Amino acid sequence: MVTRLRYVVLVTAIAILLAGVGLVSPLRASTPAVLPTAANLPGIGHVFIIMLENKSYTEVFGSQASADSADSYLQKALPAEGALLQNYYGTSHYSHSNYVTLVSGQPPNAYNQTDCPYFRDFNPTQIDSEGIAHGIGCVFPKTVKTVGDQLSASGKSWKAYAESMDSYNGPGLTPGPGCRHPATNGYDPSYSDDWNFVTRHVPFLYFKAITDSAKCKSLIVDDSKLKGDLANEKTTPNLSFIVPNTCSDGHDATCVDGSTGGLPAINKYLQTAVPQITQSPAFKKDGLLLILFDEAEFDGPDESASACCNTPLGPNSVSLGGPVPGPGGGRTGAVAISPFIKPGTISTSDYNHYSSLRTIEDVFSLAHLGYAARSEVSSFGEDVFTQPRP
Repeated sequence: MVTRLRYVVLVTAIAILLAGVGLVSPLRASTPAVLPTAANLPGIGHVFIIMLENKSYTEVFGSQASADSADSYLQKALPAEGALLQNYYGTSHYSHSNYVTLVSGQPPNAYNQTDCPYFRDFNPTQIDSEGIAHGIGCVFPKTVKTVGDQLSASGKSWKAYAESMDSYNGPGLTPGPGCRHPATNGYDPSYSDDWNFVTRHVPFLYFKAITDSAKCKSLIVDDSKLKGDLANEKTTPNLSFIVPNTCSDGHDATCVDGSTGGLPAINKYLQTAVPQITQSPAFKKDGLLLILFDEAEFDGPDESASACCNTPLGPNSVSLGGPVPGPGGGRTGAVAISPFIKPGTISTSDYNHYSSLRTIEDVFSLAHLGYAARSEVSSFGEDVFTQPRP
């Protein structure tokens, strides 16, 4: 097993080497993606995503799942309310590159697979015909867009809600409220295990098209704002990207305050967060809630770097599995809940983070970003949306 520290050192060295040999040609503009033709999706108007951390399918939903009733909310109760996507996969290891892929369609690069200990600019030497930026780094230039940019440009609304962002009182982040991140090319103090808010789990902070905007502080906010926004359909964004802290998302086995993390913490968080969403006017009208894990375990008995959907390596990475040999981020499973999903649905189709991005884009009639446009990638289909409304 390769330890996290050794892997960061190794991949950083490779990143420097790749950047130095000039693998790609000078920067040029990308060709706009083609708008989707027909999505065959129900009339969804509000999408909610809750991002969880580092759990393999067998650990949460499968043969290794805990028999403890305290862990059964995500394992049993929530799939019974909607759909269990049995063959949902992360796209890479470690965490951060999965988040970036989910919101932008960009594949990993050799530096953001280390979870970005430094807030380094990504200076692309080329943006290719698929919209993929070639290069190394973490913070993408304004020319690289996210689904948030797409929604804003189309007159739709979005927000990212990050738990504990405004209560972070450590050094090195821009002042709040909202849109908190390290200085350009500076060390990210939230990279350590001393804090339960971490920048790397808020992917929109890594795109200058958003962070350089005067609207950033109103778009990337503390999750304490979520309850108020959910109270009225008009104040509920079309896309709500919800980032629990590293205790609530299961990342930490033992939380910063000494409490138990892992699956017990996930279930405790979801038992409050999910009803808050599903009882909201916007969700009841036309909502879709996706509960996703960024990646499977990358060490221990449940480690996995499996993949689906011919996940592309991309031009900037040497291994999608990172420290785990394999073509992806492993099988995680996912849960989808919606008025358009029959309770107890089980989907066995192959999906990944590119699929989720493509689904969101199809829901709102947006172009497909990056590798979400590839023919191997499918939006969620009738195997998920089993209860269409007339």
